[in-house]
This record gives sequence, C-alpha cells and structure tokens, in this order.
Amino acid sequence: MIKVYNTLARRLEEFTPLAPPTVGMYVCGPTVYDDCHLGHARAMVAFDVIIRWLEYRGYTVRYVRNITDIDDKIIARAAERGVSCAELAERYIAEFHRDMAKLSLREPTVEPRATAHIGAMCALVTRLWEKGLAYESGGDVYYDVGAYRGYGALSGRDISELMAGARVEVNVRKRNPLDFVLWKAAKPGEPQWPSPWGPGRPGWHIECSAMSAAYLGAAFDIHGGGQDLIFPHHENEIAQSAGSTGSIPARYWLHNAHVTVDRTKMSKSLGNFFTLKEIYRRYDPAVVRFLLLGKHYRTPIDYSDTALAEAGAALRRIGGAVSRAGAALGVQMGDEAHCPAAFETAMDEDFNSTEAMGILFSLASGINVDCDGKKAGWKDRVARNASALIHCCRVLGIGYPKGEAVRVTDAAEELDRGEVERLIEASSIGAGQVERLLRARNALRKAREFALADRIRERLQQLGYDLRDERQAGSVVRKKGD
Repeated sequence: MIKVYNTLARRLEEFTPLAPPTVGMYVCGPTVYDDCHLGHARAMVAFDVIIRWLEYRGYTVRYVRNITDIDDKIIARAAERGVSCAELAERYIAEFHRDMAKLSLREPTVEPRATAHIGAMCALVTRLWEKGLAYESGGDVYYDVGAYRGYGALSGRDISELMAGARVEVNVRKRNPLDFVLWKAAKPGEPQWPSPWGPGRPGWHIECSAMSAAYLGAAFDIHGGGQDLIFPHHENEIAQSAGSTGSIPARYWLHNAHVTVDRTKMSKSLGNFFTLKEIYRRYDPAVVRFLLLGKHYRTPIDYSDTALAEAGAALRRIGGAVSRAGAALGVQMGDEAHCPAAFETAMDEDFNSTEAMGILFSLASGINVDCDGKKAGWKDRVARNASALIHCCRVLGIGYPKGEAVRVTDAAEELDRGEVERLIEASSIGAGQVERLLRARNALRKAREFALADRIRERLQQLGYDLRDERQAGSVVRKKGD
C-alpha cells in the first residue's frame, strides 16, 4: 500500500487512483526565459522518482508536464535581448530538454505549451464569467476570490486574514487585493490573441487549469510542483478549476521542498543559484541525481560543492561494490525481479528515497564484507545482494559510473573569468560562491595568473575570510572568528 503526503489534507493518505491501473499526474513545468538551475532539477527528479515507483507497483502513469512559453518574464527578457518571445522560448525549451535529459528522467506523456491552448483558456474564463466568478476591469479579466468559498483550502490560509494583510501593489481595477488576473489586455509590442474581451494574453494561473483538464480530464489523481507553488499558483488553480466544475481537480497534491544555499532558498532573484550547465561542467549528472535522491522530496537540500563531492564518493562506493561482486563471481551481474522488502516499505511510505538509499548502502556493505571474509555461502549472498542493488538502482534511475567518471574536473578546465569577475564585484556572496572563488584562485595560481588570484584574495579578506596557502592542498579559507 502506497501512502502519500497530501498537501490539501495536510496528512499521509493511502494512495487510491481514480481509474487503476492508470494514474493521471500533472506537474508544473518550466517558464522558459533562462537556463535551468538546480532547483528545477530537484522538482523534476522528485516527480520522476514518484513516477518510477508507481510503475514499479504496477501502475501506468499518464504524465503531463506543461511549458509556460508566454509570461511577463519571457516578454521582458525577449525585449532585453531584442528577439521575439517565440524565439526566446524555443531556445530555452531546447536548453531545458538538453539539461534534463542528462538526469535520466522519464519523458512526459504529453508536454503542452501554453500558447497552443489559448482557446481552451478563453473557454474556461468564459465559464467562470458565466458563473459570476470573473469580472472585467480596464480591459483585464479578474477572478473574484471573494465569490469562491473554498479559497485557502490548499495553503490553509484564512481568506479574511489574507485580505486584511495583503501586501500587494495598489490596483484600482481589482475588487479586492487577492483577485488575480485571468486575461490581460493587449499592450503595444506584446504577443496577443483574440478573446471575447478583446485582444490580449492569458494570466499565468489559467494555463494549468485549462491544460490539466484537456489532457487528464476534470478529475485526476496527482498534481505536483514545488512548495513555492502552493500559494498562490496552486491555490488559484483550484479556485479556477473547482469554480468551473464544482470539484477540486486533483485528488492528491504533492509538493517538493527547495534547494537552499546557506539555508536560503536558491533563486535567480537572490543571485544564489547555480545553473545545471555550470554544475555539469564539474560533476557527472549521475552525481547530481544521486545528491537529489539523498533527501526525502519534502525535505530541503542545502547545496554545496562538498555535498556534491560526497554524493560522488557515495555513488562510487555503490558502483565499486557491484564491480567487485562481478569480479569475485566471474560473471556479468544481472538484477532480480523485485526490490528488498525494506526498500519497498521505505518507498511505499511517501516515496522515502532517504531510507531507500540507506538500503543501497547496506547492500553494498554486505557485498564488501562477504568478498573480504569469504565465509560459507558468501558467493550466494554476494550474487543476491548485487542483483538486488542493481535492481534498486534501476528503479530509482541511479546510474553508477565507475571511478573517474564521477570525479571533479580540474579547476583550470572550468575557470570562467567572467563569473570570477562578477563574484569579485558582488556585494555579498554565499558559502558555495566562496568555494567557487577559492577553486578559481587555485587554478589561477597554478596557471601563474597572479593578478586575478590576488584580487580574489583581497575580496575574500574584505568579506571577513582568512586564507592560508598550502603547498599540497592549495588555498584553505575560513571565516574570521570561527
């Protein structure tokens, strides 16, 4: 029996799909205006593992993951670069696919784009209008939150308190500050489509309500996304969909926690993000996936190069145990038809990959102990443990490249002088960025580029760090007073 933590109910619930063995699952995908960072990977890997485990348990998952290809951020970035919104979106859709393909993700059954479903969005807004839940003001169409009694159910927020304490920009067009836009009137130079209210474009929230219904129906099993989407995005989705049909669209609402840097959410607005392209230059994508699996999907992951290096070392231990088993037995290791009972128990309990990974290490340890001791029956135990280990890795989508495949590349190979200059000039930087500057300084000293290396030293000292250069280990840095 699989149990899932349902954000809507705020408790663990037995997973019972509407039409087994099929599971309908909708996950909010990217807004394509820039390269993906590790936070995006966290969400995609989290729901990939959920899909894989449902498949292991005999379900067929119809997986819908949308792409937001029209949005305020896309319009602003396209104008900044002097390209069309369509051109910008196409570029970053391709980049998203390239970055995610390296993480061994299941492909979605359907990957709808917002701009291909404008008609469905207009039809949904029309239904809300007819039910008295939408109104037009200044050319825009808004959802009337006060007219929907169930608002706040997902996030657990009280609507009266939200209205009283709403800190939003004054908008005289709205009836109350929580109302959100369903359709935006056209502005000069922006993409636009015809609608019953005049030319314009959809608001952000309406696309997911329209596309989930188009591909999964008015009622489906799982709606997923990051915790930051609970309010207002998913709250607004529920208001739109339930306002139209009379019932909440998804039975279970699942949300993954963030990736943090120094315990602060990784985000582009804070400047503390790391793109996947940057990380892939230094670490095998298998290591990135392994790191993301190491924490339960509802638990934050604090990013650091140390954490990735440790994930790489752990992955090598697993791969090394499988290789050792094959060498000891003189055969190519296969896999069994099922996972160990303890592994199944962990994954059935809200997809607890943390406990499941512990089983992997136990299997690897057992292989090594038996290969060392060679006590009675050791070959049978090694074969059994190695087969189970391989199968569990496959179920979780874990690759186990051997040895050097997961090493950190030489710092000189990854040196990005533009990035170094940006970090030197930044008013504040996090621990991960300090590590990045330190690696760059080591590479610069090795290349005898002492001027830029000295600037890094000076900047780190200004930020309160002590540097000590060691002949074998390079530079060591610590915060003054630690």
